[in-house]
Amino acid sequence: MTTVGLMYLVASLCFILALKGLSSPKYARYGNLVGAFGMLVAVVTAYVHGVVHNGLWILVAIALGVVVGIPAARSVKMTAIPQMVALFNGVGGAAAALVALAEFFAVPDTTVMFRLATVLTVLIGSVSFSGSVVTFLKLQELMTTRPVLLPAGQQLAIAAAVSSVALCALTMAVPNGFLLWLLAVVGLALGVLFVLPVGGADVPIAISLLNAFTGLAVAASGYVLANTLLIVAGTLVGASGTILTRLMAQAMGRSLANILFGAFKATTAAVQGEEQRTVKSGTVEDVAILLGYANNVVVVPGYGLAVAQAQHAVRELVSTLEKRGVAVSYGIHPVAGRMPGHMNVLLAEADVPYEQLKELDDVNPGITSVDVAVVVGANDVVNPGARDEPSSPIYGMPIFDVDRAKSVVFMKRSMRPGFAGVDNELLYNPKTTLLFGDAKDSLTKLLAAVKQL
Repeated sequence: MTTVGLMYLVASLCFILALKGLSSPKYARYGNLVGAFGMLVAVVTAYVHGVVHNGLWILVAIALGVVVGIPAARSVKMTAIPQMVALFNGVGGAAAALVALAEFFAVPDTTVMFRLATVLTVLIGSVSFSGSVVTFLKLQELMTTRPVLLPAGQQLAIAAAVSSVALCALTMAVPNGFLLWLLAVVGLALGVLFVLPVGGADVPIAISLLNAFTGLAVAASGYVLANTLLIVAGTLVGASGTILTRLMAQAMGRSLANILFGAFKATTAAVQGEEQRTVKSGTVEDVAILLGYANNVVVVPGYGLAVAQAQHAVRELVSTLEKRGVAVSYGIHPVAGRMPGHMNVLLAEADVPYEQLKELDDVNPGITSVDVAVVVGANDVVNPGARDEPSSPIYGMPIFDVDRAKSVVFMKRSMRPGFAGVDNELLYNPKTTLLFGDAKDSLTKLLAAVKQL
């Protein structure tokens, strides 16, 4: 084995170990560091032992990436990580497509397999780039988070897909730079049309699928460049992204096809009358008494907890309740927040014992014996409409059945719906006491009130 092959093998093993580490909250940080080390080995090996052209410009690009990337990564809040992941994913797809385009013009004589790998890289990379940009805009709320249905949007998407396949076949038969550029443009349009109809809580699933697309594009570009490591790395990303997409779709209780194309079949639900529906709001003191004298409490965190950075406050409140003899656990929904594992990472940051984090199957069977279910900044994952209303856009998504607990405390900033844009009947349930305000501020006041009991 050559030195380059040995170094690439080391890098490949690092990537595999990184994925293994990232599958566990306990070892996620180490997995990330191992993956970064593997990438460093790969880049240095490619630069030192590869055939490098324009080496100075490569070093300038690396330095620019470091200067821009490190401050950007450090300044990004936990709640904005999904947007950052979407952008990084899009950049990866664009890089793969541009590399394939450059290699196509640099290699005069191309084989059939080379052409196939090139057109696939350009098409998939372009779709991934434009689709990721749209998901970023949705998550950043620079555009509506609801599904966007263009006039004849379904027909336009089908036309773009058919055109892309035709251009791939034509470029394979008659290698032509103009056709390849045209394929990239059609791929960009297809990515936009592909993601626009996806809305609400389904956007993170679209990001995961686009991540898998980027992996496939990188793997194909590895064949174009005759680089085994790129093939391995791209295949790992593509496979892990596909598995994650499947798991998230299962957590939503719907098929991937329904998530991606369901908006085309959806009908607009009837708008309720203008009558004002009543809700029951409470004070911090009311909720403190409810919690302080309970026997069993379940806390269901969501995106609002992350926005308020209230993870430390909720952990202190839980610790205080436990000292009073209250049994407390956390209900963690697979898609709570804006990315898989969002709540796990957030609570681990506050040193919440991993054993206290319970999944749906652990909480729901005994939910009727729970004295108080505390919903902190979550919405869609506790919406009874997902269980009871077939007309609901989130119907079929498994939820925490907190409406079946003896009482519910719902902490919210306002009556605004969750990310899916669906009204939550739990807010109007007679069992529910609403505590309005910033989650961190409310939890801090609640902690003080419980200590005074």
